[in-house]
This record gives sequence, structure tokens and C-alpha cells, in this order.
Amino acid sequence: MSFPRIKIGLYAAVVLAVFVLASYKLYRRGDARTPEKDAVLIQAMLQGLTAAHYQPEKLDDTFSKRVFDLYLKRVDSNKKFLLATDVAKLRKFQTDIDDEVKRGTHEFMDQTNIILDQRVKDVQSLYREILAKPFDFTTEESFETEPDKMVYAADKAAQREEWRKFLKYQTMVRISEMMDAQAKKKDKPLASTGVTPSPATTSEPTRTPAEMEIEARKRVLKYFDDQFNDLLQNDANDRLAMYANTIANTYDPHTEYFAPRDKESFDIAMTGRFEGIGATLQEKDGNIKVADIVPGSASYRQGSLKAGDIILRVAQGADEPVSVEGWRLDKAITLIRGKKGTEVRLTVRKPDNSTKIIPIIRDVVVIKETFAQSATINEVGKKIGYIKLPTFYADFNDNGGRSSADDVKKELEKLKQENVQGVVLDLRFNGGGSLQDAVEMAGLFIDSGPVVQVKGSQGAPSVLNDRDPRVQYSGPLVVLVNKYSASASEILAAAIQDYKRGVVMGAASTYGKGTVQRIFDLDDALPAEFNSIKPFGSLKLTTQKFYRINGGSTQFKGVVPDIILPDAYSYLDQGEKEQEYALKWDEISPARYRAWAQAPSFDKLRTASQARVAASPSFRLVNELAQRMRKRKDETKVSLKLTAYRAEQEQNKAESDKYEAVQKSAQPLAIAPLAIDLKALGTDTVEVNRASRFTKTLNKDITLREAVSVVKDQM
Repeated sequence: MSFPRIKIGLYAAVVLAVFVLASYKLYRRGDARTPEKDAVLIQAMLQGLTAAHYQPEKLDDTFSKRVFDLYLKRVDSNKKFLLATDVAKLRKFQTDIDDEVKRGTHEFMDQTNIILDQRVKDVQSLYREILAKPFDFTTEESFETEPDKMVYAADKAAQREEWRKFLKYQTMVRISEMMDAQAKKKDKPLASTGVTPSPATTSEPTRTPAEMEIEARKRVLKYFDDQFNDLLQNDANDRLAMYANTIANTYDPHTEYFAPRDKESFDIAMTGRFEGIGATLQEKDGNIKVADIVPGSASYRQGSLKAGDIILRVAQGADEPVSVEGWRLDKAITLIRGKKGTEVRLTVRKPDNSTKIIPIIRDVVVIKETFAQSATINEVGKKIGYIKLPTFYADFNDNGGRSSADDVKKELEKLKQENVQGVVLDLRFNGGGSLQDAVEMAGLFIDSGPVVQVKGSQGAPSVLNDRDPRVQYSGPLVVLVNKYSASASEILAAAIQDYKRGVVMGAASTYGKGTVQRIFDLDDALPAEFNSIKPFGSLKLTTQKFYRINGGSTQFKGVVPDIILPDAYSYLDQGEKEQEYALKWDEISPARYRAWAQAPSFDKLRTASQARVAASPSFRLVNELAQRMRKRKDETKVSLKLTAYRAEQEQNKAESDKYEAVQKSAQPLAIAPLAIDLKALGTDTVEVNRASRFTKTLNKDITLREAVSVVKDQM
């Protein structure tokens, strides 16, 4: 993600005006009725996309076919519901969708959902019938697990056979898991004596394969009953949101429609804050269950809500409570969350089966795992700073939230007080966020100059500069990335690389998302005449591309590190180039900039790193693991013969155990939380344990160890 952390300006105002004009085409003051919500949404959205998207699509038959193909893929990704005859029937809409959206209608969506509703009911009866009888796991047959290699069933008989194999596979997986669990219990020594127990001394009787098969089918039935319960709760708003998002995604993968609750989730991810009760919830056995309580939250302070409680009913203050039993989790959450200072009353069932009404005054909940954290690493007399940045967070509403650039600046200051001799900035798995924060963060490591270029579909590019001549940190720097480092992460990594300010290390390339999005609240855009059918949600659309200061785009290709390390995820086909309808790579003229005067000796550092990696048993195993996983990924058919499946799983486990053993034997890093942070936490054991967990997960990180070695090589 890359979003400018700026106020809405003239450009945004023009786009909002387009939405307003589009909506007035659907509404005239003399009309007796307000247009349907779906007609307003789709037409206004298309007008905005046509006017403001970086690469607007023509609303023609090519556009129509893209929507047709993508929507079918979304509603039946594993080709388990629709029959080939259903798809053939729907093909009459294949070149008509462009005309539908111009009219503000959606006959294709309606007909698809009518057919799908019937097929879901058919399949629900089908899986229950199939799971009522035992499977034979001695026959030679296989099941295809790759959706792209699957085909729509020719008729109901073929569909039944496909579901039989699918359910047999699901049952076999669970039997194998039960066999592993039973074997582990049988082999586990008694805690007090160290003696391996006999079957007579174990707490649970040994189950036969036939008994496991019965239990496995029960578990599979329960799983699919829960899944279908969620499917059957999809309402018209859910379907409209999916269809609108499908249309948006045919422009590019990052242009999206957000239904109101999806926008709320997005805001939480960007800010690390939300307003609610501060309880982590899960859907389990058809119930909304409390999994955890966030320390310091409203629920934590109130004290009555506990992990394990099941929420039965939800009331807003003194209003009549609404039962949420059997509800989907996302729908229940919409009732439980709410504005700071408002009251929610939860009727819960306690583990002892007693019920209790718990009033909670909602408050701001802070998700601390969102924010930057730092630690120190002591390595052979050298002290090195480490900063983990999970995302480029920012509060676009300026309501007291935190900024990732400000936080990293504070962490650097603390590390300087610790007298660190080098810094590792970890951007692995960082999907991006605020563009402005990426620019400001680059400025912490360089003196003034350009950081990134931004260009719309027309006109000259704009250059975003670091205008502060101060350098917050000038010592040795390594930036860690992997193929999940995207967008704002790539801006920062590319700037560090182009300035030769530090060493970028990691997987063969980063994700490759080089586009900028803006978010428009459709409720703000549409006039008061539509208040009765609001909320409409938001539209996130790609308006610009960003380019490195050397002129190249990070779009599609990503950033290639200065030092490439073996990566366990390299077997996965992930990245922008794997996404449907991704914008292509291009380049513009470079900006004027001056490289860092004390640039590292990249060739020397690369040679030393390659020698260490080649001699490392851990990195050698990472390479072997990635190669095996790629081969296994291409072998998408699975045997439904239990003995063959078990043999393959045993082989996989042996390889995994070998890798884990080498990892465990690796020399641990001496990494610890900052003393100043621990002092600030005082006697808060929850927060102290959290800080300890953060460093504990890193002490056997071989990529981080190599980054530390590269920092040391620069001293």
C-alpha cells in the first residue's frame, strides 16, 4: 500500500465533484422515488474510476469479459458449486456487463447469485449424504488440489464425484493428524519418571483406524456445516460489495471498493487504533467466543469479560439486546464495536454455563504490535541496533494517532543513547502504507534531497523531497527486505540503495507494488438526497505511479537487494507480477541527487557475505527446502490412499525436522529489549513479557544474523 498522508486537495475535490455529478444523473429533484442503492453505487463508482484512475478502462466488451471471468473466479474459486452448464448459461452476459453498468443494473450478478444459491443448497445436502458413509482409504485414486487445474463439473453426477474425493481428502488429512497425535502421546515419557508408558497407563484409550475415520468424518461435517452457515448468511449488501470490488479490481489489483466495515478494518490496520471494547473474538462452533482481552483496554479495566466467555446477545446501552448466536464473526463485530464513550451491554455465557450481563464503556484500543519496536544486539563486543517496522502506519484523520516516521525517529534516538555502532532496519513482511512517512523516514538517514518521484497518467512527475538537512543517524545501515516488502517499503529501500546510503539485503526481489492510491468516502461525495440509503462505503483507486530517483519504477519488478540471501519463501509465486491486471513497469528521467559520500564497499561486503552463506548449514538447508517446496508445489495431485499419503507426510516431516534441528543448533543472537523501554514498563508483567517475546522470536533468525555480520563488516 502507498497512501499520501495529506489533506484532500484540489485533485481530490475534482474527483468528488465527479461522484456528485454521476449521482445527480440518477436522481432528479422532481422524482418521487430515490434510486436503488446498488444503481447509485455502481454508476458513481464507474464515473470516479473513469475520471480519476491512473489507467482508466474503456467500458467495452473487453472490460465486460474481465469482470465476467474475475467474478466467476471469486464466487466459486475452487469450481465446487457451479456446473459447466451453469457457466454456459451465464456466458450470454459475457459481453453485456459494460452495458449493464452504464444502465446502473447488474443482471449478471443477480443471475449468478440465483444459480449459486441453488447450488449451495444442493451441495449442502450432497456433503451431508456423502459424509454419512465411511470412506475406503485403500483404493488407488487421487485428488487435484490446484484450483487453476480444476474444471467445472459437467453434470451433477460429476459434481458428486468431485465432492466425494474432496471430502475424502479432508477426512484423510484429519485421520493422519489423529494418528500423529496418538503416536506422540504413546511415545511421550511420563513427566515424573521418564519412563515410556504402556497403553494401560495412558489417559486415553488407543483408537483404531476405523474409530478415527468415524471421528474424522464428524469433524469434517462440523467444519462444512460452519462454512455453509457463513455462506448462507451472505446478504444483498455482501454480494453487492463483492461485485463492486470485482469491477474495481479489473482496473488494477489495488483499486478496491470498501464496504463500510471493510473500510473500518483498513483504518485499524493503518493506524493501529480502533474504538471498541478491546477483546479479541473468534467464531467457534457457531458461537462468538472471547479469545483474549487486550491489556489496558475497556474490557480489561471493567474486569468482568474473560477469555472463554461466549457472547450471546449485544445491546447498545439501554436498547433491546440483539442475539448474535449463529452469526458470522464480522457481522457480530459491527454491533460490538462503537464510538468511544458509548456503552455496549454484552450478555455472555461463562464456562460454568452461568449467564451474565456485562456493561462496557467503549474506548480507544491500541494494537501495539502495529508500531515500531527496537532492540540491541551484542555481537563480539559490538553493539548493534535493531528496528522492526511492521507497516508504514499513519493517522490520516490527524486525531492523535501515531506516525511511523516519528516513531522510527524516536527509536533511532534511543539506540544512539545506547551507543550502537550500526543499525538494522527490518522491513520484511512490511506491506507499505503512508507514502509521506516513507519520505520522512528516508530523510532520517540522508541529508536533504529527492526521495521518490510521483507521476499521474498525465503531466510531469512531482519529486517528493527530504527538506531537512539534518541526518538523524549516519552510521552503518542494513535494510532487510523480502518478497512481502511492498510499496512504501520499496520506496524507502530504493532510496537507501540509490543514495548508496546503506546495504539492502534479503530475498531476490521485493513485492513490486509501485502505485499510489487515494481513498474517497462515497458518503462524503454523494449529496444529501441519498442520505436515506447511505452508507455507501469507500473507493480506493490508483491515481499515480511512483518512481525511484534513478528513474526506474518499482512497479512489477520490485527492488533487487545489494546482497541476495536464500529465502524459504522463494518457492511461492507471490508478488505484483503474479496479480491479475497489474500495471506494467516503465521508467522516467532520473531526479538530480548526490550519492552518500561514505558509501559502503558493496563488492567487498557482498563477497564476504556470500562466503559466510556458502559455509552456513542453515542457509544451505534453506536453499534445499525452497527447492523441495517448489517441486512439491508443482505436484498438485494428492493420493487418497492413506498409506501413500502418510508416507509422503513422514518424508515431509523428516525434512522439516532436519531443518528445525539445524536452526535450533544455530548460535543464538544476544538480542535484548532496550533498558530504557524495560524501565518505562516498570512492573507491568504483561508488557514486559510482550517485550521479551519480541526479542525471543529473533534470536535464531539466520537472516538477521547475517545482516548483523554485514553491519560489522562496515565498522
